Amino acid sequence: MIYLALLAITILFLLNVLIIYSLKKMNGVGKKENNPVNISVIIAAKNEAENIDTLLESLKSLNYPSEMFEVIFVDDNSIDGTYQKLKSKTDSIENFLVLESKTFGMNGKREALSLGINNAKYPNILIMDADCHPEINWLQAYSSKFNQGYEMSFGVAPFYQKKNLVNKISCFENLRSSILSFSMASFGFPYTAAARNFGFTKKAFESLGEYTKTKDTLSGDDDLLLREAVKHKMKFGIVTESDSFVYSEAKKTFKEYFQQKARHTQTSFYYLLKHQIILGLWHLLNLSFLLSPLLMFVNPVLGVLLPGKLIIDFIVVKSNQKKFSYKFSVIEVFYLQILYELLLVFHFFNARFSEVKWK
Repeated sequence: MIYLALLAITILFLLNVLIIYSLKKMNGVGKKENNPVNISVIIAAKNEAENIDTLLESLKSLNYPSEMFEVIFVDDNSIDGTYQKLKSKTDSIENFLVLESKTFGMNGKREALSLGINNAKYPNILIMDADCHPEINWLQAYSSKFNQGYEMSFGVAPFYQKKNLVNKISCFENLRSSILSFSMASFGFPYTAAARNFGFTKKAFESLGEYTKTKDTLSGDDDLLLREAVKHKMKFGIVTESDSFVYSEAKKTFKEYFQQKARHTQTSFYYLLKHQIILGLWHLLNLSFLLSPLLMFVNPVLGVLLPGKLIIDFIVVKSNQKKFSYKFSVIEVFYLQILYELLLVFHFFNARFSEVKWK
């Protein structure tokens, strides 16, 4: 039994070594952009009036020639004055445009995004949410990817860290998900992308049938579009250059947090089969280590599996958290890692059996 335990820990350790290796070059200094491309930034906004001022400040601070990009806001049936506030704040800005989506559909924000993309005058598209704040070199980093011929790219989208428990859980989940998703993407298996920091060429978008094949769930317009691109063997890039992250606030209450996770988890039910198998095996492996103390009555040796796993997790988190703009203490890493694994199970059943609603 001791040999099986050692073998299991060795397998988990080697898999995590691959993860660390794949992320080793993240956050390098990006090359200076000498040939900027034209970019259309599309932002769907639904009841985001309170976020407009800080959003506009972030966009106006971007380190990119104003004549080389445009920002298209699409109001998605807001009832809090979002459209009126956007219009009044942007009428004097030449490269900003505000549109209204009057479609009351059942497809989340896809109609609003489609309206913006179809009205874009440039061939390269970036998607961002209205409650986000891009760093100054956001457009530069994507311009480099578009210049290199990437048809679809995605970047790092951290949450602002706060001291309350909901925020800590959300940030840690974001970190663990980012570590896994960017690692798999670096090995040629992209499966998820944050819509807060997502780019593609308009030509690629149209060739995929736009959002017509991504309506399996209310959310997931990003992940399911990525799924279709993987099917068509498109060229993917990951944007990890310094000062290219897109930040946003995490959910403030457990109710909002669980609703959001239910939407995101439901999307994973429609990933490609190969991605579902890889992710399923990965999470089952980690969960089996987490629950190994329950089997100590069979053989006490199995008790070493959980401590071994937590040490490995600690190394992975500590060696990568700065790359994704996070900072967790030693104690936080250990207890949040356990919560993270257990909550994955809860999110799965919550998404499977509860009614998922759009905001």
